[in-house]
Amino acid sequence: MKRILFVLFGLCAFCAAYADTPTVPMPAPRVSVFSTSTDWQAITGLMLNEYRGEFKVDSKLIGSKGLVLYYLDGFPCYGLGDTVRVWFGPNGKHDGSLRIACVHAPTEINFSWRHATRDADDATGTGLLTCPVESNGREMTIDMAKCVKGKDWSEYK
Repeated sequence: MKRILFVLFGLCAFCAAYADTPTVPMPAPRVSVFSTSTDWQAITGLMLNEYRGEFKVDSKLIGSKGLVLYYLDGFPCYGLGDTVRVWFGPNGKHDGSLRIACVHAPTEINFSWRHATRDADDATGTGLLTCPVESNGREMTIDMAKCVKGKDWSEYK
Protein backbone atom coordinates (compact mmCIF):
# COMPACT_ATOMS: atom_id res chain seq x y z
CA MET A 1 0.00 0.00 0.00
CA LYS A 2 2.88 2.34 0.80
CA ARG A 3 4.34 1.67 -2.62
CA ILE A 4 1.08 2.55 -4.36
CA LEU A 5 0.80 5.77 -2.35
CA PHE A 6 4.44 6.56 -3.09
CA VAL A 7 3.91 6.02 -6.85
CA LEU A 8 0.71 8.11 -6.83
CA PHE A 9 2.44 10.89 -4.90
CA GLY A 10 5.35 10.82 -7.37
CA LEU A 11 2.97 10.90 -10.32
CA CYS A 12 1.11 13.88 -8.84
CA ALA A 13 4.39 15.72 -8.21
CA PHE A 14 5.50 15.04 -11.80
CA CYS A 15 2.17 16.29 -13.21
CA ALA A 16 2.31 19.45 -11.08
CA ALA A 17 5.88 20.17 -12.19
CA TYR A 18 4.99 19.55 -15.84
CA ALA A 19 1.91 21.81 -15.59
CA ASP A 20 4.07 24.68 -14.26
CA THR A 21 6.55 24.37 -17.11
CA PRO A 22 5.95 27.23 -19.54
CA THR A 23 5.15 26.00 -23.01
CA VAL A 24 7.00 27.53 -25.90
CA PRO A 25 4.72 28.12 -28.86
CA MET A 26 5.73 26.19 -31.93
CA PRO A 27 6.82 28.46 -34.77
CA ALA A 28 4.60 28.44 -37.81
CA PRO A 29 5.97 26.01 -40.36
CA ARG A 30 7.75 27.65 -43.27
CA VAL A 31 5.96 26.93 -46.52
CA SER A 32 7.97 25.84 -49.52
CA VAL A 33 6.36 26.72 -52.81
CA PHE A 34 6.99 24.43 -55.71
CA SER A 35 5.47 25.97 -58.80
CA THR A 36 3.31 23.89 -61.05
CA SER A 37 4.57 26.01 -63.93
CA THR A 38 6.82 23.29 -65.28
CA ASP A 39 3.69 21.22 -65.93
CA TRP A 40 1.56 23.93 -67.54
CA GLN A 41 2.11 22.55 -71.04
CA ALA A 42 0.98 19.12 -69.91
CA ILE A 43 -1.93 20.46 -67.86
CA THR A 44 -3.29 22.84 -70.50
CA GLY A 45 -2.16 21.14 -73.69
CA LEU A 46 -0.88 24.56 -74.80
CA MET A 47 2.70 25.33 -75.82
CA LEU A 48 4.79 27.64 -73.63
CA ASN A 49 6.25 30.65 -75.42
CA GLU A 50 8.69 33.32 -74.27
CA TYR A 51 7.51 36.91 -74.06
CA ARG A 52 9.68 39.98 -73.50
CA GLY A 53 8.41 43.05 -71.71
CA GLU A 54 9.23 46.66 -72.50
CA PHE A 55 8.13 49.42 -70.15
CA LYS A 56 6.73 52.86 -70.85
CA VAL A 57 8.12 54.62 -67.81
CA ASP A 58 5.93 56.80 -65.55
CA SER A 59 7.99 59.16 -63.39
CA LYS A 60 5.10 59.67 -60.93
CA LEU A 61 5.19 55.98 -60.04
CA ILE A 62 8.99 55.87 -59.74
CA GLY A 63 9.46 58.53 -57.06
CA SER A 64 12.69 60.22 -56.01
CA LYS A 65 14.75 57.11 -55.07
CA GLY A 66 13.70 54.74 -57.81
CA LEU A 67 11.32 51.85 -58.15
CA VAL A 68 11.98 48.11 -58.02
CA LEU A 69 9.48 45.73 -59.59
CA TYR A 70 9.45 41.98 -59.04
CA TYR A 71 7.26 39.98 -61.40
CA LEU A 72 4.79 37.72 -59.59
CA ASP A 73 4.12 34.38 -61.28
CA GLY A 74 0.53 33.66 -62.17
CA PHE A 75 -1.34 31.77 -64.84
CA PRO A 76 -0.86 32.01 -67.81
CA CYS A 77 2.79 33.01 -67.16
CA TYR A 78 5.79 32.46 -64.94
CA GLY A 79 9.05 34.39 -64.76
CA LEU A 80 12.27 33.17 -66.33
CA GLY A 81 15.31 33.15 -64.07
CA ASP A 82 16.95 36.45 -63.28
CA THR A 83 14.73 38.45 -65.63
CA VAL A 84 11.92 39.17 -63.19
CA ARG A 85 13.48 42.13 -61.32
CA VAL A 86 13.63 45.57 -62.91
CA TRP A 87 14.84 48.81 -61.29
CA PHE A 88 13.72 52.19 -62.64
CA GLY A 89 15.69 55.28 -61.72
CA PRO A 90 14.33 58.78 -61.20
CA ASN A 91 16.13 59.76 -64.42
CA GLY A 92 13.97 57.33 -66.45
CA LYS A 93 16.74 54.77 -66.99
CA HIS A 94 16.31 51.18 -65.89
CA ASP A 95 18.27 48.00 -65.44
CA GLY A 96 16.99 44.50 -65.72
CA SER A 97 14.46 43.05 -68.10
CA LEU A 98 11.24 41.12 -68.03
CA ARG A 99 11.11 37.74 -69.72
CA ILE A 100 8.28 35.38 -68.98
CA ALA A 101 7.06 32.04 -70.33
CA CYS A 102 3.34 31.89 -71.05
CA VAL A 103 0.78 29.52 -72.50
CA HIS A 104 -0.79 32.59 -74.15
CA ALA A 105 -0.10 36.32 -74.14
CA PRO A 106 -1.17 37.89 -70.84
CA THR A 107 -3.56 40.82 -70.74
CA GLU A 108 -2.34 41.95 -67.31
CA ILE A 109 0.50 41.08 -64.97
CA ASN A 110 1.27 41.63 -61.30
CA PHE A 111 4.38 42.95 -59.63
CA SER A 112 5.55 43.42 -56.08
CA TRP A 113 6.90 46.96 -55.87
CA ARG A 114 8.89 49.18 -53.56
CA HIS A 115 10.80 52.43 -53.76
CA ALA A 116 14.54 51.80 -53.55
CA THR A 117 17.88 52.85 -54.94
CA ARG A 118 19.54 50.87 -57.72
CA ASP A 119 21.81 48.69 -55.59
CA ALA A 120 19.42 48.20 -52.68
CA ASP A 121 19.13 44.67 -51.37
CA ASP A 122 16.11 42.50 -52.10
CA ALA A 123 14.07 43.59 -49.09
CA THR A 124 10.34 43.10 -48.64
CA GLY A 125 8.22 44.91 -51.19
CA THR A 126 5.51 47.42 -50.37
CA GLY A 127 2.54 45.89 -52.12
CA LEU A 128 0.84 44.75 -55.30
CA LEU A 129 0.97 46.58 -58.63
CA THR A 130 -1.29 45.35 -61.44
CA CYS A 131 -0.47 46.46 -64.97
CA PRO A 132 -2.32 45.98 -68.25
CA VAL A 133 -0.25 44.49 -71.06
CA GLU A 134 -0.37 45.13 -74.79
CA SER A 135 1.14 42.32 -76.84
CA ASN A 136 2.48 42.32 -80.36
CA GLY A 137 3.61 38.82 -81.10
CA ARG A 138 6.14 37.89 -78.42
CA GLU A 139 6.79 41.52 -77.43
CA MET A 140 4.80 43.03 -74.57
CA THR A 141 4.43 46.68 -73.63
CA ILE A 142 3.66 47.67 -70.06
CA ASP A 143 2.52 51.29 -69.78
CA MET A 144 3.33 52.11 -66.15
CA ALA A 145 0.95 55.10 -66.19
CA LYS A 146 -1.91 52.58 -66.51
CA CYS A 147 -0.75 50.38 -63.61
CA VAL A 148 -2.95 50.26 -60.52
CA LYS A 149 -1.56 50.01 -57.00
CA GLY A 150 -3.29 47.35 -54.97
CA LYS A 151 -3.15 46.69 -51.27
CA ASP A 152 0.07 46.92 -49.34
CA TRP A 153 1.32 43.52 -48.19
CA SER A 154 0.58 44.42 -44.57
CA GLU A 155 -3.13 44.70 -45.46
CA TYR A 156 -3.40 41.06 -46.54
CA LYS A 157 -4.54 38.64 -43.87
